[in-house]
Amino acid sequence: MDLKEFIKQYRGDWELLEQSVMEISRGRNRLTPERVDRFQLLYRKAVNQLSFSQTRFPQEDVTNYLNDLVSKAHALLYRDQAATSIFQLKQFLGITFPRLLIEQRRFVLVAFLLFLTGAIGSFLAVMSDPLHIYSVLPAAIASHVDPARVGQGNELIDSAGMSAQIMTNNIQVAILAFAGGITFGALTIYLLINNGIIIGALAALFWQSHKFYEFWAYIVPHGMIELTAIFIAGGAGLLMGFRLLAPGPYSRAYQLRIQAKRSVQLLLGTVPLFIVAGTIEGYITPAPIPLEAKYAVSLLTVIALVLYVWMGGKKTGHTPTQGG
Repeated sequence: MDLKEFIKQYRGDWELLEQSVMEISRGRNRLTPERVDRFQLLYRKAVNQLSFSQTRFPQEDVTNYLNDLVSKAHALLYRDQAATSIFQLKQFLGITFPRLLIEQRRFVLVAFLLFLTGAIGSFLAVMSDPLHIYSVLPAAIASHVDPARVGQGNELIDSAGMSAQIMTNNIQVAILAFAGGITFGALTIYLLINNGIIIGALAALFWQSHKFYEFWAYIVPHGMIELTAIFIAGGAGLLMGFRLLAPGPYSRAYQLRIQAKRSVQLLLGTVPLFIVAGTIEGYITPAPIPLEAKYAVSLLTVIALVLYVWMGGKKTGHTPTQGG
């Protein structure tokens, strides 16, 4: 292929790419996902044509022209992709996740009830016999429990170990509760009940030590968000498990493919919640402030969560429907 044939064959693509570069540079046109795909195609073609031109026509003006065009397109493409990624993240956290949470609220509620069942059961068991605490709680947590130290040095426990253990445990529970959906929800159910058992047993122990009010003051500031994240992750696992157990007119493989995507979105939405909970646990929970202030923080987090979900659903004009 000689120079004239090369220019004649590909001039149309170059003009389209150049036109797009000019429109975007002047702010006339924003790259939608569809335009990104088309722009990328023209860009990749131009890159290949530049490589060919550099090899066959290194001293010709067309090579300099293509090099300049490819450079401009590259800068615009990756600048817009970065902006698009930020926009997509905002869309997900601000609209998609709250909407999906509203739609699947029944599964999140079931997750909460399973947790509550375990909590009530262990609370009653430890109330009947305090020694049950050692058979109910994991050794890593039970070894750090010391109700007598509540409020001394602003500590709920005899070391920072229990707090770290509970935080780590809750994150693991959230991930495993989601993944448990593949077991038709059986593992998810077990984890939710078991996590409730841990909280219920601790609550009973501190009740018996007359430190119930102090106990919750060191739990609820971060716990309201942290536990909500667990219920959401558990709801994601239950959603997937339910659709595998009762696939309806569709195959289980199809349900797994479709519901797994929605469940993953629910799980991803809990990441910021765990980050916020961890921040509160690191700075508010151990802070030397009145217990009432800690309860006030927990109330504010609940209000913020409700407003966040409500406003996210409202942005879409979405009317909540029964999940599933």
